[in-house]
Amino acid sequence: MSTSPRKRKHDKNGSPSKRKRVLGPAPFDTDELAEEICNEVDYSFKMTKEMAEANTAGRPVRVYADGIYDMFHSGHARQLMQAKLVFPNVYLLVGVCDDKLTNKMKGRTVMNEKERYEAVRHCRYADEVVQNAPWFLDEDFIERHKIDFVAHDDLPYSAAGSNDLYKWLKDKGMFVATQRTEGISTTDVIARIIKDYDMYIRRNLSRGYSRRDLNVGFMKEQKIKFQEKYETLKDKSKELLVKMEDKGQELLRNWQEKSAEFVDNFLEMFGREGTIKHWIDSSKAHLVRAISPTRQLDSDDEEDSASGLSPTPPSDDESSPTPPSDDESSPTPPGDGDDEEEDGVNSNDQ
Repeated sequence: MSTSPRKRKHDKNGSPSKRKRVLGPAPFDTDELAEEICNEVDYSFKMTKEMAEANTAGRPVRVYADGIYDMFHSGHARQLMQAKLVFPNVYLLVGVCDDKLTNKMKGRTVMNEKERYEAVRHCRYADEVVQNAPWFLDEDFIERHKIDFVAHDDLPYSAAGSNDLYKWLKDKGMFVATQRTEGISTTDVIARIIKDYDMYIRRNLSRGYSRRDLNVGFMKEQKIKFQEKYETLKDKSKELLVKMEDKGQELLRNWQEKSAEFVDNFLEMFGREGTIKHWIDSSKAHLVRAISPTRQLDSDDEEDSASGLSPTPPSDDESSPTPPSDDESSPTPPGDGDDEEEDGVNSNDQ
């Protein structure tokens, strides 16, 4: 393998040409696009870290990272981010082991291989996903995918016949170290689920899953349902107590606001000069008037004297009756004067 890099093709403006990545998930290593990109890579020289850091190789540095990536989380994403940013211009290949190999070497996974492939290829840092990745890397795999560097955390991983699986890559200068994210791992996530196992079982039962779907026995199902009803009742009781407390506080505030007004109204009604006293005094006065009207008249005279008023004397018309007029005292007899004379003559004749 030569150490002199082949010059990269330039476009009409004199700058190195770059393949534009189509917006979407990263291709699998068996896709036509990934194979085309791999075939265009000049792998006839050895890529050194100095060349990769200075970006003088004339092509992207092909960095490989691998893992199980079960229940893909932020720790996985940070690992791939570090691998992607380890050099200025990186094409990141991510290897994902299949179910058969993973179950044999590590144990059962929560997500199957297809789900894990899809989770990784939708990570923004992955440029290509290698399916059915091997547990142990060898020269044939490295050359077939034209890998320049392997990115992994620096902890030694032992296996049969070796205390460190990545020692031969470190010796060849093809290893770059990444840092693990503390406090987050697939094991930690599973431990959280196991810790709150009953809660998640209750949630899934309430969402329509059967106990057979959740691999739960009949007695366990009944116990969980009873606990759920108990918790629901307890929550409702707490909610009712809180509402009653809030209502009591509201009533107390209203009473405090109305207390001053209540006291004023009470004093106005029952105080020394209150409405009740005036009503009683008025009732007594009406009762006295009804029982003793003379006393009432005297009382009225006293009130008039006290107010400076004297009784009004009767008028002349009222005290001395008008004498009758002459016409009224000697009424005129019926008839005229001739008749009177005739009456007189007749009487004389008699």
